[in-house]
Amino acid sequence: MLDIGPIHRKEYELDADRSEAVVIAEAPGRVHYLGEHGEPKAGLFLSSAIDRYIRVAVSARKDSSLRFYAADPEERKRTTLVNLKYKREDRWANYIKVAIHVFAELGYPVKGLNFTMAGNIPQHIGLASSSAIEVAAAVALQGFFKAPIENDDLLNRLIASQKVFFGKQITPIDYAIALSAQEDQFLVVDETTLEVTPVQSSISEYKILVMDSRVPRLGVEEELKERRHNIKKGLELLAQKKPGTSLRDFVTADLIESMGNLPEEIRRRSMHVVQELRRVYDAEEALAKTDFQTLSKLILHSHESLRDLYEVSCPEIDWLVKRAQEIDGVLGSRMTGQGFGGCTYTIIKENAVEEYMRRLEDYERIFGFHPVIYEVKPAAGTRLVSAEPAKQLG
Repeated sequence: MLDIGPIHRKEYELDADRSEAVVIAEAPGRVHYLGEHGEPKAGLFLSSAIDRYIRVAVSARKDSSLRFYAADPEERKRTTLVNLKYKREDRWANYIKVAIHVFAELGYPVKGLNFTMAGNIPQHIGLASSSAIEVAAAVALQGFFKAPIENDDLLNRLIASQKVFFGKQITPIDYAIALSAQEDQFLVVDETTLEVTPVQSSISEYKILVMDSRVPRLGVEEELKERRHNIKKGLELLAQKKPGTSLRDFVTADLIESMGNLPEEIRRRSMHVVQELRRVYDAEEALAKTDFQTLSKLILHSHESLRDLYEVSCPEIDWLVKRAQEIDGVLGSRMTGQGFGGCTYTIIKENAVEEYMRRLEDYERIFGFHPVIYEVKPAAGTRLVSAEPAKQLG
């Protein structure tokens, strides 16, 4: 990844002797292994931060301008605090604005500031690159202002600020992962409480490959909106016969007994959510016990459920998962992300990678898409990379 300190100083013509403070922070991307497509605001995830990061540098300006520079595409944006609002044409800079808004609302002297951003998280494939920008910018500003803000408070303020800028409430899961992750740990994240439970990684003999299928994803949001409506309706119907405030209050037997009472599509969607919750708990236990056989079955059944019950997979993704699971040395493979294309992850031994790559050649020949592979591993969360003291805060 680019060393953005010198890049930042060159872009904004800062003194080379470091008399002008530059604070740099980095935040990771993440992968969800189990738990996606659960009940909104009541999800349970098995996830990890990954060793791909966004870095954001910040320094003071002598005027009141807010300047933004993305080093990778060499793009520049600008605004002022008075005009700090979402602008579609500002794209990536809007995520830095979210963090600026947090500190402006807290009363810190947000006047003229320079920002530089760079990173190696692949964008637009569901690895949380956008939230990484927000968190990295927020932690950089936290260091710049020496702000005594606890992670829980910062998380909640980012959520509120995100809603101001983008007009919708987002899941705070990605913030929680970025702020809580530790190296070589999986995380069980409870969306209802934002409690993060670390699970020591026991898969050091395996690699994790995230594969972008390159399948175009069209009309995804409408499809997912329909499924969320199905889940909500399923809970309402189930609660008529058995008390419950979320699908966590129900088990598979409740869904089986509901046959004939729930519309079949709603029952299937609800069944996926109920069973996926159980899979996350079982996977946590399997990882703790280094029970790879159980973990492998859980990953397999999770993908089958996403394919058959929640119906967010597609032929290309199913082909990739099936072919990967056939390889000796693959612990598990499953779709990850919003679905209808997008990515898979595969947990695989080194000696099986060559065969995995060979099968991807067949994929390109059959479907016509050239997949892109990223090797990742569970990694540490957000941190200050460089924190020189700011001299002019008044």
